[in-house]
Amino acid sequence: MKVMKFGGSSVKDSALICRVGDIVKASVEQSDIAVVLSAMKGITDQLIDLTLLAEKGDQSYHDLVRMLKDRKARAVQELIPGDKGNTTRDALFTMLDELEGMLHGIELVKECSPRSHDLAVSFGERMSCTLFADYLCSSGIEAMMIDARQMIRTDDNHKNAEVYFNRTYPLIKEKLADVKGIPVITGFIASTEEGVTTTLGRNGSDFTASIVAAAEDAEAVEIWTDVDGVLSADPRVVDGTFVIDEISIQEAMELSYFGAEVIHPYTMLPVVEKDIPIRIKNTLNPSAPGTLIARNVKRHEHAITGIASIADAAIINVEGGGMLGMPGVASRVFSALAKAKVNIIMISQASSEHSICVVIRQAESGRALSALKEELEEEVKTRRIQNFDLKENLEIIAVIGENMRGTPGISGKLFKSLGDAGVNVLVIAQGSSERNISFVVSKNDRNKALRVVHKAFL
Repeated sequence: MKVMKFGGSSVKDSALICRVGDIVKASVEQSDIAVVLSAMKGITDQLIDLTLLAEKGDQSYHDLVRMLKDRKARAVQELIPGDKGNTTRDALFTMLDELEGMLHGIELVKECSPRSHDLAVSFGERMSCTLFADYLCSSGIEAMMIDARQMIRTDDNHKNAEVYFNRTYPLIKEKLADVKGIPVITGFIASTEEGVTTTLGRNGSDFTASIVAAAEDAEAVEIWTDVDGVLSADPRVVDGTFVIDEISIQEAMELSYFGAEVIHPYTMLPVVEKDIPIRIKNTLNPSAPGTLIARNVKRHEHAITGIASIADAAIINVEGGGMLGMPGVASRVFSALAKAKVNIIMISQASSEHSICVVIRQAESGRALSALKEELEEEVKTRRIQNFDLKENLEIIAVIGENMRGTPGISGKLFKSLGDAGVNVLVIAQGSSERNISFVVSKNDRNKALRVVHKAFL
């Protein structure tokens, strides 16, 4: 089996749904497939807006539900003719009536709990899969809508549930064994053992595809999106970018962490464990080969594979002459930030032990600074720590590639090119894997830094 996942941008209107249908029809002639779909583009955000309006008692949510009905009715009219279309429209309207009733309940109690939130957003995937499965059937291809809540079991951590793989895999095998034709599976949503709807968090539909592929020992996963594959850098900033033909799983994880258009690292874990390759493809350009992500890939000619970045970063530098030889300071810094739920992106500490530098999201900088001042209040009073220095409006840039490992001169070439261009580097970090060098620059230097590095290496 091959698992094909199509994101919201691939199914945002009837024209694109027809295109996806053509891609699926061509694929089913070559191998058994399963399809995983996201909600139509923009629908999930609309569903969240509906819950917020209902929570505030704003009656305009009724108008928005009617607008959703109109959008779905148009899509059905354009895709499925005659009585079959009427049946599909009635099924979608029934779902939206159920949603409206639920929103009325939220309005009455003036609260949208995480549990209610997950149930509300689940309508997006359920409607898109119902529509697409019926469209395939009307086109002469047997298909069945499969609600992932019947197969994927999770804990009750709503909005970002943990999957129980040992329970989920047998359920997927059992459910899909009885499907005639193409299973069209709802991405993003799951349920607890008690049948309560949950969601899988960021890139949840990718995760669903990965889980299904691992359960079925699939030959491959295809992630269909609106780009030709993984690009060497951001084409909106850098000229001469290109699609990378093949990248290793480790490179993909590094690039995606830094915001590149790649599948999210966590969603790859099920297929990584089964050594199942992933291919990123473009719905708008299906003939393009895309990017292959696999354990063993061919080596390319460049010293690096790609460049990625994280915007809106901040640095907090903890400084003090009294920190020298004082055990436990770093541990207390990290513990204080963990308690404040602040994620540390980068760490740098000189061997002099005079300072510890952490790089975090700018949105978390106020919370982080307060947590550190509270935790190290005594050290500040006794002057063992002199200062907490905060710098904002920064950008983290990462240079990534398997070919960097064991290759002398990469760092020298990197920082010489930045220095020649007048780009000041504030913080540097490199792991022992040698496949990632990360550095921090001013937000104003971001575009120049990306262009300089891409020109130097790619």
